[in-house]
Amino acid sequence: MDTEHRTGRSPGSSGPVVRGARERAREEITAAIKDEARRQLAADGAARLSLRAVARELGMVSSALYRYFPSREELLTALIVDAYDAVGAAAEAAAGTAGEPLTRWGAVCAAVRAWALEHPHEYALIYGSPVPGYAAPRTTVEPASRVGLALVGIARDAHRGPGASPPGLPGGLRPEAERIAADLAPGLPPELAASLVAAWSQLFGLISFEVFGQYHRVVEDRDAFFAHAAERLGREAGIVPSAHTRS
Repeated sequence: MDTEHRTGRSPGSSGPVVRGARERAREEITAAIKDEARRQLAADGAARLSLRAVARELGMVSSALYRYFPSREELLTALIVDAYDAVGAAAEAAAGTAGEPLTRWGAVCAAVRAWALEHPHEYALIYGSPVPGYAAPRTTVEPASRVGLALVGIARDAHRGPGASPPGLPGGLRPEAERIAADLAPGLPPELAASLVAAWSQLFGLISFEVFGQYHRVVEDRDAFFAHAAERLGREAGIVPSAHTRS
């Protein structure tokens, strides 16, 4: 079959080829802008990120960069979404490994920690201090939920399979726990949903202490310490080994 019939183009037309080249060029430039922005995050922090500085380092005029990211806020949002997606993908991959729920819980926690230690400045962007003057748009909500939903999925498997044993709730907390369950974990008992939110927040507390240097001269064997703490979080949330769950 000749080229005309294979591509659906008339002789002499190179429209799809040109469009494909332009798309690839745009993707490459977008990636270069993000890479330079991440370098600036590492060097100066998110608060000092500047589109003009990014353009200067890439040898671009500012007006050209604005065609890719019209504002500093849009560039920050792109970096934030990328970071959430990256740590979320790591968590989801770990959640899909074989093993009982508590083992998979530990794998997810370890994967999130490993990503954070490998990408401390991106971790700081999404879990550190808020960037002055920046308000995250709703487009960040779904990527930000990926780690939490991976943990919810493990809890759901535990609840449906060998069982889960969440702690009880004080009466005054039950309405809030029921709202959390309805919004974030439909089908799970309110006790389990509330304990999951607590464990999720404590997980990032553990990781933040390590990433931001709070364990200096306090915890030396951090791998063993984290593995123990993460398993304890899972147990406290109600995800216990099969032999200890209810029948």
